Amino acid sequence: MVLTGRLVALAALGVLLAAWSTAAVLIFAAALIVSVGIDLALAGRIADLRIVRDVSAPVRLTERGETVLVIANTGRRVLLALARDAWVPSAGASPRSQDVVVRPGERRHVVTALVPTRRGERRAGRVTIRSHGPLGLAARQRQLDVPGTLQVLPAFASRRFLPEKLSRLRQIDGAVLVRQRGQGSEFDSLRAYVIGDDVRAIDWRATARSRDLVVRTWRPERDRQIVLAIDTGRSSAARLGDEPRLDAALDACLLLGALAARAGDRVALIAADISVRARLGLASGRDVLPRLVGALAPLEPALVETDPQLLAAEVLRQVSKRSLVVLFSALDTAADTGLLPAARVLAARHEVIVASATDPALARLAAARADAGDVYLAAAAELTSAKRAVVVEQLGALGAHVVQAPTEVFASHVADTYLDLKAAGRL
Repeated sequence: MVLTGRLVALAALGVLLAAWSTAAVLIFAAALIVSVGIDLALAGRIADLRIVRDVSAPVRLTERGETVLVIANTGRRVLLALARDAWVPSAGASPRSQDVVVRPGERRHVVTALVPTRRGERRAGRVTIRSHGPLGLAARQRQLDVPGTLQVLPAFASRRFLPEKLSRLRQIDGAVLVRQRGQGSEFDSLRAYVIGDDVRAIDWRATARSRDLVVRTWRPERDRQIVLAIDTGRSSAARLGDEPRLDAALDACLLLGALAARAGDRVALIAADISVRARLGLASGRDVLPRLVGALAPLEPALVETDPQLLAAEVLRQVSKRSLVVLFSALDTAADTGLLPAARVLAARHEVIVASATDPALARLAAARADAGDVYLAAAAELTSAKRAVVVEQLGALGAHVVQAPTEVFASHVADTYLDLKAAGRL
């Protein structure tokens, strides 16, 4: 039972009657008690309600979804109620509660807007129903389990770079009048020599049969294999601006997956720390992006130290043919976590990109000199940068390509490195 503000106000009024006589107070109190009993007896029974939930389709982060509670009254009394559909705070549910009137045999829909602020599965809490009597003095209240889950997909903010990258991909593929030659490229056609063409591309046999110099044109090989390897350990939980490092990696994965699908390449995924968190077999064409989104959406950072050897072993188990492996990890702690030995193992058999989103706060700390505390922080930031530079040099010596960029352009830089390798015939 819940007592309302109206009852409290009437009880306060009864206190004023004490100035007249004690008997008046007792009579007034008895009348209030009887009124409360009658009000509760006339309130709609919560046990007579049948509630089902209808949740909207998956939404991207920060986009609007909704959930609908369908409340059916199977009892004989009118339900005058306050309904609260509780969700986890990151689901962004509003309004907090709603008034609802359900007559016997009728149904009412209670719509709650959801604007999530975190990716992954956002779960519903309990539904609270407070059924008021006609006098509004007291109410029945009960919490009911009505399960519901909203799937929140990555925002894919880097899709704004997609037109630019696709334009460059078309150039590399030869859809426009730009032809690239590189080791391992597939022969495409013959054409007349123009100034600026690589003389190594001249086809002397075809030239002998023609009055002009003839060169071979090439196109990048298709059906290459791209493996996205994501470190989901402690370092991926570090906040870079408003989002964790892991989210920057997921955004880059989606952009790279969209490009690879258009380029005719196949994409696989491994996400791990001390155990495998997500695995996706080789996919191509239109299947790539939906499958990637489904695999990436539930990923969350784990507060454990990643085992890079496990990640490398899973990649080697996933693909045997020479592939492009894009390893998303942090370079700040690479010397202490065993990233270098894992990169060495991968680089021996595959083309490797090590991609790490940088912390914008590091540069600000390194430039601060206001007081002694700032100087110590600046020294620590410089030391971190120096350690990272050593790791980058060591990775380069292993033959790996290193991508470092702020989160705003991180996905774009990773995609550019993929396109550079494709243009050079390295895939």
